[in-house]
Amino acid sequence: MTASTIDNRDDLISYLHTAMALEHATIPPYLTAYYSIRSTTNSDAAHIIRVVAVEEMLHLTLVANVLNAIGAKPDLTGPGFVPSYPAYLPDGEDDFTVDLRSLSPEAVETFCKIERPRRAPGSGERLLSAGDGASPLLVTSPTAEKLRFYSIGEFYAEIIEGLGKVAADEPGLFCGSPDRQVGREYFYSGGGEVIVVSDLESACRALSSIADQGEGLDSGLYNAEGELAHYHRFRQLQLGRYYEVGDAPDAPSGAALSVAWDQVYPVKVSARLADYPEGSELIAVAREFNADYGAFLALLTRAFNGRPDLLQEAVRGMFRLRDGFNRLICNPLPGSDGLHAAPTFEIPGVTP
Repeated sequence: MTASTIDNRDDLISYLHTAMALEHATIPPYLTAYYSIRSTTNSDAAHIIRVVAVEEMLHLTLVANVLNAIGAKPDLTGPGFVPSYPAYLPDGEDDFTVDLRSLSPEAVETFCKIERPRRAPGSGERLLSAGDGASPLLVTSPTAEKLRFYSIGEFYAEIIEGLGKVAADEPGLFCGSPDRQVGREYFYSGGGEVIVVSDLESACRALSSIADQGEGLDSGLYNAEGELAHYHRFRQLQLGRYYEVGDAPDAPSGAALSVAWDQVYPVKVSARLADYPEGSELIAVAREFNADYGAFLALLTRAFNGRPDLLQEAVRGMFRLRDGFNRLICNPLPGSDGLHAAPTFEIPGVTP
């Protein structure tokens, strides 16, 4: 087994900041697919994507609680926090990129890759070298150059191992103020649990729950709360049927689930501000949306830095962005052969 890449508190903080960027980087693609769905259609797909997007907010909160517990400061507004799409997650995997695109078979395939179970087929290693021929790879180690993980679950397993190592070496690791923790009273998503972090046990439980909610407990269908994992929620859209308890991973036996792939707005994939005509109403709306999204990230940062009471407003704010989405996605983008506009998520000072 490759040696741990987390040796001290600074290494641990680097990993946790990368984890926040990773969790957030899934939200714009999920929201773009969600808002591309035409009104009154694809209710099953819309529900699945919306629930997953809200639970990514829970994951951000859990990582923030761990950061605060060890006396660090979560920040969602720093340079590079929002990726430039198409993007790797967070900036180092090499077998797929994540686009901003309409709900489509391609989008769902990408979502399944994001949430895929943890270990590379035929590999007993958590950490893989970028040049050793082992592929596919996923998340980059922020402390070891050219080393990557196969899955988000493997990435969190590395953090949990490193957390135990650093806690043993630094008895005062959990020095953060309890007032900065986000508790149940400040966040309710309907799936998953906010965990207040005060020690090694609660920190490990918080991080384990993120991986379990994405890929399933020990890569099974369900997480520790008995909820269907994100990976298998998305697989339902591919397989056309809901899972029932006891089903095999590739053989759901529940009610049929149909997706009308043509009942979506065909947005330009990973549109950029440069694609919008200067002086047009569309570019003004796109810039306004980006400013609003920047304000949303700033509000989250305040919530995670001593104002947990702001978190409920931030979660609601994620869906108040709906108007901006609709003003773009419902309109064709000139010069794009009938493709529609969409938010670009180019946030000044935050997107590279």
